[in-house]
Amino acid sequence: MDMLLGLLVILGVIAAVVTVTGRTRRAKALERKEAELEPVRKLVFEDITALGEELQELDLELAGHELDAGMNADYQRALDSYEAAKTAGDRITEPEQVKHVTEILEDGRYAIACVTARVAGEPLPTRRPPCFFDPRHGLSVADVPWTPPGGAQRDVPACALDAERVRAGAEPDVRQVMVGSRRVPYYEGGRAYQPYAMGYFGAFGPMEWMFMGMLFSGGFEALGGLAEGIGDGIGEIGGGIGDMFDGFDF
Repeated sequence: MDMLLGLLVILGVIAAVVTVTGRTRRAKALERKEAELEPVRKLVFEDITALGEELQELDLELAGHELDAGMNADYQRALDSYEAAKTAGDRITEPEQVKHVTEILEDGRYAIACVTARVAGEPLPTRRPPCFFDPRHGLSVADVPWTPPGGAQRDVPACALDAERVRAGAEPDVRQVMVGSRRVPYYEGGRAYQPYAMGYFGAFGPMEWMFMGMLFSGGFEALGGLAEGIGDGIGEIGGGIGDMFDGFDF
C-alpha cells in the first residue's frame, strides 16, 4: 500500500513537472518570438513613416496644380495606402503579417510615382520592383549585376542612384538592420525578414532568387534556436525530476 501510494505521488509530481515545464517552454518561445519580431516591426514603421514623408513632399509638389480624375485617383490611392499601412502595422503580432504591410507600402509608392508622372506630363511608369538595396528608395529603374558576400552574381533591381553606384564599382546605399549587436544588410537579417521582403518583391516572379540560398535564410540561427529550446526543455524536466527524488529515501 505504501509503495502504491509512493508511486502515485511520484506520478503526480512528474505530471506537475511536465505541466510547469511546458508552460515555461511556451513562455520562452513567446519571448524569443517577440525578440525576433520587434526589430522587423520597427523596420516596417520606419518604412511607413518614410511613405508619410513622401506624401508630404508630394503635397508641396501638387500645390497650385488642378488635379484631373487620373491624378486625383492615384493621389487618393497613395493616401489610402498610407492609412492602411498604419492600421495593418498596429495589428502586427506575427512575422507573416509584415508581408501585408509592405505589400501596401509598395502599392502606395507606385501610386505616388504615377501622380508625379502625370503632373510632369510623362507616361505612367512601368510597374517594377522597388530598389533591392533599400525599398524606401522607390521604384527601381534598371537591373544591375550584383554579388552578395559569399554568393554568386545575379541581377537585382536598383534605383537610379544605386544603379550608378554599382556600375561605378562603389557600394550601394544598403538598408541596415540590427541583429544582436551587429548592423547588417536587411537581407542578411535571417528568416524574420523574409515576410518584409516578400511583401515588396513577392509579386515579381524573377525576384524568387532572393528567397533562396543565403539571402534571408538564417538557417543555422533557426536550428540553433530549436536546439536551444529542446535543450532547455529537457534540462528543466531533468532538474524537476531530480529535485523530486531528493525527497525520497531509497
